[in-house]
Amino acid sequence: MSVSRRCLCCVKYLMFIFNLIFWLGGCGLFGVGVWLSFTQAEFSSLPLSFPSLSAANLLLVAGGITMVTGFLGCLGALKEQRCLLFMFFLILLLLVLTEVTLTLVIHIFRDKLDSKAQDELKEGMKVYHSEPGLKKSWDNVQKMFKCCGVKNKTDWYEVLNGTLPSSCCSVGMEHCVEGWSEPCYDKARQWLLDNIPSVLVFGICIGVVQILALVFSMLMYCQITCAEKYLH
Repeated sequence: MSVSRRCLCCVKYLMFIFNLIFWLGGCGLFGVGVWLSFTQAEFSSLPLSFPSLSAANLLLVAGGITMVTGFLGCLGALKEQRCLLFMFFLILLLLVLTEVTLTLVIHIFRDKLDSKAQDELKEGMKVYHSEPGLKKSWDNVQKMFKCCGVKNKTDWYEVLNGTLPSSCCSVGMEHCVEGWSEPCYDKARQWLLDNIPSVLVFGICIGVVQILALVFSMLMYCQITCAEKYLH
């Protein structure tokens, strides 16, 4: 076996291992997204800007794309096809650039995005009486998190003519007067931050694997090109 062929085999199996880890990571992200979706099923009628719902959808999409990309990388490594490897490199590069851009946008415009999401949720509160599904979702959120309103309990005053829904108070109270003082948006976001710090660490690890997969895919592409030239 020639030196170039040995190098190609080495890069091939390294790339396969990294892509297998990448694919498993995608399965993990998708699994967390599914778990979060089931956990938040009672809030499904709320707008997608609700913190835990938007996180669930983001994880499902990210996990699905990662799984497909990882599978494509494994296939390209085993088949030693330049076309597949190049396609894998382009998709992964676009994925990495999108992730970096999204992270920067969320970090820079965090306050504006929060404000927009809260306004959207407040707008949705106006159909509290006419939409049974939305009413049930809001009641479930407020009972679960022991919170009231989006920003504060006064959000309900405009919707319910100066009164509060019974879900703003302890179970069993028919007429709610005082209500919980904590806002639901902040409580839901805090719950999300408390429950998935490990997902963030996992995401960073996936990012490192993505960079390594990019490097190995290009190395393998170059090795295959060199091997083909040597044979000819």
